[in-house]
Amino acid sequence: MALLALPHFIPHRVRRNHRRNQCRCCSSSATNEGSTAVVWFKHDLRVDDHPGLLAASKHSAVIPLYVLDRRILSRYTTDTLELAIIALEDLRKTLKKQGSNLMLRYGNAENVIADLVKEVRAHSVFVEEEVEYHLCDVLDGVKKELESFSLSGEQPRIFFWRTPFYESQNLTDLPQSWEEFKKLKLPISLPVPAARFSSPGSELQWGSVPTLDDLKDYLKESLCEKENSWREMAQASAERVLMERLGNLTESSTEPIVDGSLGKKVDNSAFVTSKRDTVGGGNEAVLNALAGYLRYLEGTSRDDWQEVHARLRDAEIRPGASFFTLFGPVLCLGIVSRRSVHYEAIEYEKERNAGFISPFGYSAATVSAATDAVRSMEWYYLVALNRERIDEKRHATRIWRWKGYLIQYTVVGNEGPAVLLVHGFGAFLEHYRDNVDNIVNSKNRVWTITVLGFGKSEKPNIIYTELLWAELLRDFMIEVVGEPAHCVGNSIGGYFVALMAFLWPALVKSVVLVNSAGNVVPGYSPLPISRERGVPFGAQLGARLLLFFLQFNVKRLLKDCYPVKPARADDFLVTEMLRASRDPGVVMVLESIFGFDLSLPLNYLLKGFEEKTLVIQGMKDPISDPQKKVALLKELCPAMVIKQVNAGHCPHDEIPEEVNPIICEWIVKATSDDQELKASSSLQICHSNKQN
Repeated sequence: MALLALPHFIPHRVRRNHRRNQCRCCSSSATNEGSTAVVWFKHDLRVDDHPGLLAASKHSAVIPLYVLDRRILSRYTTDTLELAIIALEDLRKTLKKQGSNLMLRYGNAENVIADLVKEVRAHSVFVEEEVEYHLCDVLDGVKKELESFSLSGEQPRIFFWRTPFYESQNLTDLPQSWEEFKKLKLPISLPVPAARFSSPGSELQWGSVPTLDDLKDYLKESLCEKENSWREMAQASAERVLMERLGNLTESSTEPIVDGSLGKKVDNSAFVTSKRDTVGGGNEAVLNALAGYLRYLEGTSRDDWQEVHARLRDAEIRPGASFFTLFGPVLCLGIVSRRSVHYEAIEYEKERNAGFISPFGYSAATVSAATDAVRSMEWYYLVALNRERIDEKRHATRIWRWKGYLIQYTVVGNEGPAVLLVHGFGAFLEHYRDNVDNIVNSKNRVWTITVLGFGKSEKPNIIYTELLWAELLRDFMIEVVGEPAHCVGNSIGGYFVALMAFLWPALVKSVVLVNSAGNVVPGYSPLPISRERGVPFGAQLGARLLLFFLQFNVKRLLKDCYPVKPARADDFLVTEMLRASRDPGVVMVLESIFGFDLSLPLNYLLKGFEEKTLVIQGMKDPISDPQKKVALLKELCPAMVIKQVNAGHCPHDEIPEEVNPIICEWIVKATSDDQELKASSSLQICHSNKQN
């Protein structure tokens, strides 16, 4: 295995339609220019600005390959699958213009690539480096398979490449803080030109691009009934499921709100999927849409750019949010690179300012939106890339990509029931630092997650809601855990867990609420919910003031939450909270405080789930009234098990030696009750069958 080290490049274009300069690039000396190379495409569906393809073009023959691997495609939504199919069609057309073609083959990547390497006698395989755990696992499988055989006495080699956003020789030794990283003022690298190839062998079987229905059928072939039902469960939004549960779902309430002028067919439209809500197509189509997006303030007579402007207005739910909404999916599929977006945005800014960049900010909000988004994405990619170095003394951190965003999690244990631990507002997975091992030692498998917007997980420019976080937990259960789990949540994390149990009870074996957020309300009956979830007026100013206050008072506030053992609010927690508070996008997360809707009380959410609910309540919680909450829970939810402990808002971390046995004993009891219930149901079914 080798990491392809490419030198820096001089500018290759001034604008998309202008003349390209020659780049002074040479590929790694490890490549063999007289042999055949395979370029494995995954999330890099482009020819333009593709360092791996450019390096591979030094070989005498290049075979571009896309593997239709169920393990990878099963993580895609239907919309992403449709977008990928369209991108593959365009990629094949582009490669043919460059003198090549795109091979499509079905199967596990390690088998497909090994067979192709033997067929064409390729000595090199080029593939983009990954940070997502399940993709890294697939890459490891490919590497091991290639190491198991040789061609003419030489073992095939796999070369990992990156598209370096910053001109830095060492991306694995960077500051952990975004503020410290910005002080380095690293120059941003420039896109590289597209490669050209000699004509590939015509005798090869190149395969055809599948239709969406074909791909759906292919993915269903290996799934059991439960997996198919869970996949269908993930297709419906939390908002829709909630409205169904509350009984106020109407057809009009499910229709997307879009600009009415977009009903007409637009020539050269970049909105090519059936929903027409995000940019799609190939690299050129995306760059054209980006040009229209950047020029929003100028106005235009072009129908395709007018369509982009209309979609921009629909998606601008908060300043700058429209960029990732429209371009996020194509960035995640690699149809366009992050540094290409940055380059185009800066070139447009120079065009507006006679070739200069003002030190006081950009002159167009769209330029700010585009550059801020790709810089933020790159930062969280680097954080994910360096996670092992940062967390080397703790459980190995893994990366899961959800809706294009990078989420950190851990998993420990090899046997027993599944347990999911969810942290509270402002915290992160390490808040369960002294719980995981104890729960695992009681023969459980434990997952911890840092939810979107916190810790080292990504903090995108979106509107954060309790429904969004509940959806995230649902998809984590389906894609990562893969089975129902005992779900433990502290503070707002407890509310998310209760909401998940209410909306998708099949995913939850039992609920453990540790000083959970949410009220307990006697005689509650739900009111119709509103679909309007925007940023309240003044929320951004309030969030910035709150952030300023928290950064200067975090140590004191944290110790207030640990009244029994203030020493547990140690430097590690304070340092990591301060580090996360300076990440790009944190202000948007804090804005959510002003827009939370926790109106559905815990006793309503867990109605019918009381016997499967354990409440651990720290009776010295400074944030809520624990005496009142416990009294109401005992009155309204008598089937719940309630454990009162001498602790503050975070009993699991303040007194883990007391809380861990409570959780472990509960899991044993809940598992035993569940097994007895299943056995009883089986006996009843058998008895009924005998009678029939």
